[in-house]
Parts: sequence; structure tokens; C-alpha cells
Amino acid sequence: MIIYSMKNILVFFFLLLTLTTSPGNVKKFMNKLALLPLPERQSKIDSLIKANHTYPIIENDSTVIFIYKGEATRIQIAGDFTGWMPSITMACVTGTNFFYHIAHFEPDARLEYKFIIDGNWKLDPKNTDSLIGGMGTNSEIKMPSYSLPPEIYFYPVIPHGTLVDTFFYSPELNNNRQVRIYLPPGYSKKNQYPVTVFHDGLEFISMANVVNILDYLISQHKIKALIGVFVPPVDRQNEYAGTEKDLFTEFIVNDLMPAIDLKYSTSKDPQERATFGISDGGNIALYICMKHPETFGKIAAMSSNVQTVISTKFRSSDKMNLQFYMDIGSYDIPELIPMVNDFIQILKDKNYTYQFRKWNEGHSWSNWKTHLVYPLLQFFPPD
Repeated sequence: MIIYSMKNILVFFFLLLTLTTSPGNVKKFMNKLALLPLPERQSKIDSLIKANHTYPIIENDSTVIFIYKGEATRIQIAGDFTGWMPSITMACVTGTNFFYHIAHFEPDARLEYKFIIDGNWKLDPKNTDSLIGGMGTNSEIKMPSYSLPPEIYFYPVIPHGTLVDTFFYSPELNNNRQVRIYLPPGYSKKNQYPVTVFHDGLEFISMANVVNILDYLISQHKIKALIGVFVPPVDRQNEYAGTEKDLFTEFIVNDLMPAIDLKYSTSKDPQERATFGISDGGNIALYICMKHPETFGKIAAMSSNVQTVISTKFRSSDKMNLQFYMDIGSYDIPELIPMVNDFIQILKDKNYTYQFRKWNEGHSWSNWKTHLVYPLLQFFPPD
């Protein structure tokens, strides 16, 4: 959780200077700065900025110093650590155009943010790390103990699966959508393969590197070779968490899966079938399995919405033959955190098999892609 406070100028520069000057020079520099007239402070700050090349500045594994130098009246920060509300106002050093804010995060946190400069949302101009997510491009902080897993990268020397595009019509919903199928390396109709359905499927491919992940884990014999079915929504809110949940469920169970089974060599065992989703996509993954445990036996719901109809059903019904992976970010959407925690308690009380993890990250594809390995390892261990 973020802890932040406005420091006076001497405390701030003590923190900053320990990164750029030797201990013997800190006291000398601080004394000079404190004695300088206001008009001379700017040049000292300019020389200090030139001595640093990585921003924001991270000190002692947990202290982050955001800085901005430029003409502005007011600069705010919004990000995962503020619930994306512009609730932090950066302090300005008197007599200069230098703004700063000091925050503390966990050593393994990864966070996204933007500056709001006189009302305009912008990337941090001094931070070279940025990424594209579901809501646009953000600046990124990777704390010292955070690391990216090997499976998210493309390796040209390993075998690769094949992507096949097709279209499915839903008579229940009266709409048509593109569905992308992943066939594992060496796919053969002589074998029967587990199947995983990914909601928000095309984003799992474009933003979560899922094809790289599957290729890597299969090539390293960490999971069984499996077929991936990537299904995009047409009317996301209604299909995943609104008035069309039941119609969408029937489309998946009665239209999509029979067609996949007819065309490809799949296992019909529900324990060999999983459904993955994030946010509202996690909600529909839970809902489908609640309604049809005979079709899907495994659910991965990441940073998931959990509607009352789902938690009530699982609380009141007998235990079903289902297995779960769920996670949540420390900086996730605030409304989701108690939903997920309450649902985990239900799973615990009912003695379900489940894995639950918390990450020091926010509600983002970069969070989910780095942790897809955990449900895949859990659900499809190699024979």
C-alpha cells in the first residue's frame, strides 16, 4: 500500500543526492543548497538532474522519487497506487520549476501511472519505460525485486504452435464473431488434447503473450500440449456480467464446444477442459462452470469480478467437481478485492481445490500475462 508525505526540501535532496554523490559530498552540497538564494537553486537542481539517467529514482528497494522539471502550475499523479484518481499533487521547490513526490512501494511491485500536468494526462517524460494496455499507454515502474518470467518471450529455436482463424455464429445471441484456435506443436488427430477457452481471447493473444507462453511451457515439458480457443466478446458487459450471461453461456457450451470437438481431436473429460478470464471475463468463466461443471472442470479467474449470483450459488450448493485458480492485485480495482477474498473463503469452507495468489500490481494485462503460468501449471501438468 502506498505511503506518501510531502518532505521539506532538505530531506528530499538528502534522499536524492545519496543516489548521485558520495557520502562525503552530501553534507557539503546540502549546506550549500540551504544557503543559496532562491534564484540560484535552479542551476544546482539542473546539475543534479543531469547526474541521473533513470527515472523515477528508486532508493533502498522501496523508496520512489517522482520528478518533473518544466513550466507548470500543478502536477498530479494517478496510477495503480491511487486507484487511477489524480489524488497525489507533486510539491514544487520554491524558486524553481522542479516538482517532486516521494512514495514507498513493495520491493517486488510493478505499477503503472501517468502525470496530470495542468489538467492534461501525459506519460512521465523522463521515464523510458512505458507499455500499452487495455486503456492506452502508461508509464511503468518496476521495483528492484520484480522480474519478468522467461515464458513470455518468443524463442525462434523452439517448436511453435499454429493459429487458425474461424468464425462462429451464435443463434442464441444472433451474432457472429471471430474465434482463433491454437493448435500445439506436433498436433495430431491420433492424440486427444486438453482444451482451454480464453475469454477476451484476442487480447490474451495480443496483450498477454499467451502463444509465446504456451509454446514455451509445452516445449519445456512443463504442461501438456493443449488446444487454446480464443473467444472475443461482441457485447462484453452484457455477455460477461449482464443480461446476456445465460445466452453467452449456452453459446459456449452448446455451439462453440461441440464444433471444436467435431473439428479437432479433443478430450471430452471436463477435468481436461478449462476456461480463463480476467475482470468481467473471470466472472463469466466462473458463471459457465457453475452452470455446466459437466463441460468445464477448471477455472482461472484473474482480478475477477464475482457477482452475487455466483458467490450465493457456490455458498449454498453442494461441492462440484471443479478446480480453481484465482488471484488479485494489491493495487487492483478496490471493489474487486473484497469480492475475490469472500469467494476464496467460500472455496475454503467448501473444501474446493484452489490456488489463490496476491500480487503487488494493478488491474492490467502486464500483471495477468506474467502470472498465466500458474494456472497452466496447476491445470495441465505433464503426464
